[in-house]
Amino acid sequence: MKKITEVAVEKGLLLLALSAIFMLVLIAVFIFVEGTPLIFKTGLRNFILSAKWSPLEGQFGILSMILGSLLITGGSLVLGIPLGLACAIFLSEFVHNKIRAILKPVIELLAGIPSVVYGFIGVNVLVPLIREYLGGPGLSVLAGSIILGIMILPTIISISIDALQAVPRSYREGSLAMGATKWQTIHMVVLKAARSGIVASIILGMGRAIGETMAVIMVAGNAVKIPRSILDPCRTLTTNIALEMGFATGTHRQALFATGVVLFIIIMILNIIARYIIREQK
Repeated sequence: MKKITEVAVEKGLLLLALSAIFMLVLIAVFIFVEGTPLIFKTGLRNFILSAKWSPLEGQFGILSMILGSLLITGGSLVLGIPLGLACAIFLSEFVHNKIRAILKPVIELLAGIPSVVYGFIGVNVLVPLIREYLGGPGLSVLAGSIILGIMILPTIISISIDALQAVPRSYREGSLAMGATKWQTIHMVVLKAARSGIVASIILGMGRAIGETMAVIMVAGNAVKIPRSILDPCRTLTTNIALEMGFATGTHRQALFATGVVLFIIIMILNIIARYIIREQK
């Protein structure tokens, strides 16, 4: 009876895993079926390398949105990685266990705050500051990068702490016994041992940043043009879909699905690169 129960549980878990994979494949197939006809009709070169987006005139170039997505995602990582990693090191290596047990759940709660709240704070606090002290309209690549950099901090911090805590205590004790300082131990031993977990946290943070929509709509300006500086407004791939899907029909709707295809491929490429880096560092 016990063996039958174990087999049933095993098959049930396998079925759940396969159903999750099936749903992912189904979503991918749906997006590709809806979007690829427009790409073939327009031409991949014209679709990817043109910055002219005017659906009413039959122009479907998304270069400006690709660059906007990459710039805002890159900016958020420039801000989020150093701050997140520094916070994780501090909480893991320098803070008492009781204090860390309180602060870590609080930081994780930040990930549950709706993105519209971050966007609202950005519009009312960050955008006016950028406009007043740095110039430009305020709604910009910089504003989007800062907001997304803050939004990915809980992910990077939480997973990095877990990775650092997973490093055996004997590694630290061995390094200190050989005469290394505490910082040398952290830098040369602990971080190297935990780097795969840290890179994984960065991958998840990057995925959160490139896929974010609502907060970016509120603070990035949504201008369909190639940004010339971090103070210029821009539109990302996700915000383009969210802004126009409600009224798009015909080829316009197909173009938005094609935008989703490009976004899907970009995310896959970034994940493959990141996983390659993890494998090379092991």
